[in-house]
Amino acid sequence: MEQTLSSPVIEMPVTQSYGIGHFWAQSDIVIHSVAILLLVMSILSWTQIAVKSWRASKRKRTAQAVENFWQAATLEEAVKNLSRQAPDSSFAHLAVQAAAAAGHFDVHHGKTIGGSTDRGEFLTRALRQSIVRSTARLESGLTMLASIGSIAPFVGLFGTVWGIYHALLAIASTGSASIDKISGPVGEALIMTAAGLFVAIPAVLAYNAFTRVNRLELAELDGFAHDLHAYMGTGARMGARPNIRVVEKGNN
Repeated sequence: MEQTLSSPVIEMPVTQSYGIGHFWAQSDIVIHSVAILLLVMSILSWTQIAVKSWRASKRKRTAQAVENFWQAATLEEAVKNLSRQAPDSSFAHLAVQAAAAAGHFDVHHGKTIGGSTDRGEFLTRALRQSIVRSTARLESGLTMLASIGSIAPFVGLFGTVWGIYHALLAIASTGSASIDKISGPVGEALIMTAAGLFVAIPAVLAYNAFTRVNRLELAELDGFAHDLHAYMGTGARMGARPNIRVVEKGNN
């Protein structure tokens, strides 16, 4: 009789693949909610970054329009040109507000309870109100960027802690605590921390950049307001300081 030799069957260990997909499938509603929250925060942050970047890109054209403002023959023409060349800019709003305040003062001076106010003080109030509104408009959205930059890392850290907690519970239920059983789930949970940093870092950088841009624009707007006040009060723009020659007494 022929004897058949059978080779032993060697069972290969089944390796489990880890990754974002496996982490998402094994996660509960808390991790899903944290991930969705981070996604919403990222969308809001990048939307605000895109809007403010588009507005900042028009700054050079606005500066040229402000310079052309003083080349016009009349105030009405200057305001019209500025509103056309730099529409919806803080400088256009300021010029329109100043011209409207000057016209209103000339018509209603002495007819109201504020009739004793002189022209310069009335223009100062109008210009200050316009600058306050422009400041509020420039700073809109910065609070959201600052909040996202501050909160997002902690939201991601919470997702990591929650993920590690459930991963350790799952490992404890299997009775195996070897390093290969721990490293995979813990590594997956750290994805949430990385997601939080991915959301926070662009928001913080954008907040710092736009804060600097707004500070420079408000300084230029304040200078433009002083020029408008001087022009409407004296009929001439405040120019460069004249050269004064000092002649000393004594031997020449």
